[in-house]
Amino acid sequence: MDVKMSYFMVGVRHSGRTTELCYRERNYSKNTLRKAAHAWKRILELRLSEEEASKLRFYVDEPAYTDLHWGMFVPAIKGQGTDDQQQKWLPLAYKMQIIGCYAQTELGHGSNVQGLETTATFDPRTDEFVIHSPTLTSSKWWPGGLGKVSTHAVVYARLITDGKDHGVHGFIVQLRSLEDHRPLPGITIGDIGMKFGNGAYNTMDNGVLRFDHVRIPRNQMLMRVSQVTREGKYRQSDVPRQLVYGTMVLFTCSLLCTSLLTLPFGLSFNLSNLISSWTEFTQTCFMHLGGGALEVIDYKTQQSRLFPLLASAYAFRFVGEWLKWLYTDVTQRLQANDFSTLPEAHACTAGLKSLTTSATADGIEECRKLCGGHGYLCSSGLPELFAVYVPACTYEGDNTVLLLQVARFLMKTVSQLGTGKQPVGTIAYMGRIEHLMQCRSEDWLKPGQVLEAFEARAARMSVSCARNLSKFANPKKVLLVDGFAELSADLVEAAVAHCQLIVVSKFIEKLQQDIPGEGVKKQLEALCGIYYLSLLHKHQGDFLATSFLTPKQAALANDQLRALYTKVRPNAIALVDSFNYTDHFLGSILGRYDGNVYPKLYEAAWRDPLNESDIPDGYHEYISPLLKKQLGSARL
Repeated sequence: MDVKMSYFMVGVRHSGRTTELCYRERNYSKNTLRKAAHAWKRILELRLSEEEASKLRFYVDEPAYTDLHWGMFVPAIKGQGTDDQQQKWLPLAYKMQIIGCYAQTELGHGSNVQGLETTATFDPRTDEFVIHSPTLTSSKWWPGGLGKVSTHAVVYARLITDGKDHGVHGFIVQLRSLEDHRPLPGITIGDIGMKFGNGAYNTMDNGVLRFDHVRIPRNQMLMRVSQVTREGKYRQSDVPRQLVYGTMVLFTCSLLCTSLLTLPFGLSFNLSNLISSWTEFTQTCFMHLGGGALEVIDYKTQQSRLFPLLASAYAFRFVGEWLKWLYTDVTQRLQANDFSTLPEAHACTAGLKSLTTSATADGIEECRKLCGGHGYLCSSGLPELFAVYVPACTYEGDNTVLLLQVARFLMKTVSQLGTGKQPVGTIAYMGRIEHLMQCRSEDWLKPGQVLEAFEARAARMSVSCARNLSKFANPKKVLLVDGFAELSADLVEAAVAHCQLIVVSKFIEKLQQDIPGEGVKKQLEALCGIYYLSLLHKHQGDFLATSFLTPKQAALANDQLRALYTKVRPNAIALVDSFNYTDHFLGSILGRYDGNVYPKLYEAAWRDPLNESDIPDGYHEYISPLLKKQLGSARL
């Protein structure tokens, strides 16, 4: 941590995933606003760069309106606004003179962006757009920062000119007065209410928004790609549509890089946080069997549930490093007007977002169960971690919908195999489709053979889906929509296989680089083996169905997996501690570095507000009459 960041940490108390967020009242309060304001003050005082400021805001570790201002509002203007619009709005946003959010999702429309109902009708008489919510389901619903804080929003609405619907476009709309913060005329706005968990995202003011014929100037339509003239004519600009599409892909990639790569951020943090909470705790737990004591973590049933998650933390870390390279590569290509890799980049970011967030959310719940009853306590940190993380499976794209987007990319790739167009990048294996459809494994535990096993599985599942889809085509070979819908479950599985192949390949590539220390490399090799063998065990049916592996080889894989658990066990704590998270940052009594769990659990119980008095509130009205058989006089 550099000097600037260390200085900041002295000034801001890290909120942590502690019991303070798990008490019985909603924690969206002045405290959330205070932390965000203090973070902004430090950013100005320390003159932090945009990257440094992003890291600093994360250390507050509490969802707040600033997440959407910097993460969605500003990028939307940068990606979709003209040069003039950027010159007008970005300085105001960068100085926090306006606070923005991203108002796309509606009460009745989430992933179905093309189904949005909010309208923006151009009035040529006044040179204005009229923003309106024609139905209840057109109410904007969920945008973070909208409920109580944002002064402006990028609102997505159906553009209508001269009675013609041109589809969904973005508009900058002021929501609240910059003088007294009250909603402007025609705008109904508020918070959507308590969400999952006691703390978690309840520090974020997710909002509801309705428009009643709200007028905005024409130049507040984001017009980098599409424009409306003073006369009300709709036209395309000279900017390639792929450039804006590429900007949004880069934005998604940037978000994924942040969550996967930068410690102590994102998935690596979440997995190692929950693993810390469990492995440190189980070091202190023993089961007595046959007169002897055995640490809980030494049981293979426990290792088989925990160690694949530890391996996933490292796997996601390494694929995050690759995503950072992908981000740089796509950026350079866009600057040169090279859009050739955009479809692949979109498929990678969409698929890996789905794969990694689902795996992490499931892993958090698995570790809560592994901690027994203690994992259900807020002081364990796990309930808060679960509640704050699981929204990632649906926000910024529902995970199943994203996998279907990956599947479309794969089906298109398969359809082009006979055209002479050579697949490259993460789909290069498709270029060896004939070999992969016929090959069989020999010494498949070698890295090259393992990779080919995952390639064969992914290729054969994609080809199988493509063949089945062709049965739904009409005589003109036009693919019918209902075919894709009918096979959607199979397509999702094919997309998962492709994404798992990417993660496995990047883990193996990492091991082929220079890694300091022979012992470190051996542990990473063991973790890599655990990662791909646990996937093979979980999806054994896929590998056997594609005939790349025999049942005997699959059984040997399970034997090897158990051996790797034994190899990793002595270093499990060290492998988690290598992420270098302090007790303060983890905010978990069960994950304490000193292992002093039970005394601290006991102390935490007495800090609960219910224990401030021996006699509970309501005793005299309801408990005492019951005990004294005086319920007739109780105030029921």
